[in-house]
Amino acid sequence: MTDKIRTISGKTLHPVGLGCMNLSWAYGTPPSHEDGIKLLNRALDLGYNHLDTARIYGGGKNEALIGEALKGRRNEFFLASKCGIVVDGPKRGVDCSPDAIDQAIDESLRLLGTDHIDLYYMHRFDPKVGISDSVGALAGAIEAGKIGAYGVSEWSAAHIREAHSVHPVGAVQTEYSLWTRNVELAVLGTCRELGVPLVAFSPVGRGALGGVLRDPSTLEESDLRTKMPRFNAENWPHNLALIESFVALAEEAGVTPGQLALAWVLSRGDHVHVIPGTTSLQHLGDNHAAWDLPLPEEVLSAADALINEDTVAGHRYHEAIRPTIDTEEFEPA
Repeated sequence: MTDKIRTISGKTLHPVGLGCMNLSWAYGTPPSHEDGIKLLNRALDLGYNHLDTARIYGGGKNEALIGEALKGRRNEFFLASKCGIVVDGPKRGVDCSPDAIDQAIDESLRLLGTDHIDLYYMHRFDPKVGISDSVGALAGAIEAGKIGAYGVSEWSAAHIREAHSVHPVGAVQTEYSLWTRNVELAVLGTCRELGVPLVAFSPVGRGALGGVLRDPSTLEESDLRTKMPRFNAENWPHNLALIESFVALAEEAGVTPGQLALAWVLSRGDHVHVIPGTTSLQHLGDNHAAWDLPLPEEVLSAADALINEDTVAGHRYHEAIRPTIDTEEFEPA
């Protein structure tokens, strides 16, 4: 890897950013408030300069944590957040109407303790609202100086193109890892063609490719992975066998499995960024260092052949979630 930085919205960034979700939500009991603050500050000390959060992460708790933890260090990092997913008691769904976007931006600014968010995503596609209306609201926020750019998350290539024709898209965020390749159907190439950065979330397969998780039945009930088919009793034994071979490949190459997983995603194009999340200070450092590791092409190719859409067992989401995903899907085998 020759270029040491990549860009989003004209800002030069380290290609390994930090996904902050699991400091507040999603993978079982989050770390203590104090440990979350410690990890965020350590991230900046290590050189992370791209932090990613969203309103849904703990119902605003994650945005508030970042605002508190990094008060006084706001000029050291590129800040991304998201709106659109609504989880309010019985009210659940996606709302990217202009009014909802305007209100969400103001609340995010308040929680984050800042007057400017560098990148603000629509977290999911809202088929009830015209793309020009949603993008128009975000363009208005850019003009007002509240956000620097807008992005979209888990959108199809066709809808990305439509949004981009209304106002240039600052970034597209979607799941991308060795075992989740949906973006390769259309979105990866579309982003390259349009000059739009692709930000990969869950680049270590929701932790599975890190090689630490052995038995998903030990996960807390509140852990999202307990509802994901790849971690269930039917599919996990097959996937674990793949992961064990992957761990051996990484060890032979002298890197951690997580580093190999990140390096593979980053090798997919010079417009690709990764935002792995972690609650471990050790993994925080390992992940950031993945960009500087000289991995031979044959190692990346071996990883590519070992774990992919054809070899992994199970869908990435359970059936109730799948209709909310706009990104192109592989045809069932």
